[in-house]
Amino acid sequence: MPKKKEKILCVDDLRHAEYYEMQKHFDELYAKSKESQEFNHLMDLILKRENILLAYRNIKANAGSKTPGTDKATILDIGNLAPDEMISKLRFIVEGSQHGYRPKPVRRKNIPKPNGETRPLGIPCIWDRLIQQCMKQVLEPICEAKFSENSYGFRPNRSVEHAIKVTYSRLQLSNLHYVIEFDIKSFFDKVNHSKLIKQLWSLGIRDKQLLYLIKQIVLYTD
Repeated sequence: MPKKKEKILCVDDLRHAEYYEMQKHFDELYAKSKESQEFNHLMDLILKRENILLAYRNIKANAGSKTPGTDKATILDIGNLAPDEMISKLRFIVEGSQHGYRPKPVRRKNIPKPNGETRPLGIPCIWDRLIQQCMKQVLEPICEAKFSENSYGFRPNRSVEHAIKVTYSRLQLSNLHYVIEFDIKSFFDKVNHSKLIKQLWSLGIRDKQLLYLIKQIVLYTD
């Protein structure tokens, strides 16, 4: 009787438990940032196996992961790879090329707004999105430890509802009657990236390889 062919596991076959080891590292980063410590070797953690697998899982949970970039690839293409193959390829993209890390061109798309205008959207290639997610997971606890308690946008475990609740509370406590809403037109399109890098440095993020990668992302995706 012929032997049953052994199945080669791909990234999608991994158990959830294999993604969870990173939380203790994130907690340590948060605590060290609270103590104003410096971070000089973050790339080791960013390219750690478990962090890469967690980044894959987080991106896969996003509906936009099946939207292709300029290279036409999606998260489904990465999911079919064996875990070690996927990890090796990502590390090579970041560190293996003789020219250094160079993100692929971003796909541009205009999204309709309720007022009839459009909002420009940039869609990075899926491997670049995965690399950015690896960075985000490590940078986020460091930054969160220093961010203002009064900000709610684009932060974990915070939402519009939280901001509204705090606003109502302060209106009642301070006997205020008005709320002013304003928007800075094309704010993110006009951010001074040099000052942004300096701000990361001031937060204690001193890993020069990581700062170089962030500059490359800005350079090739602007």
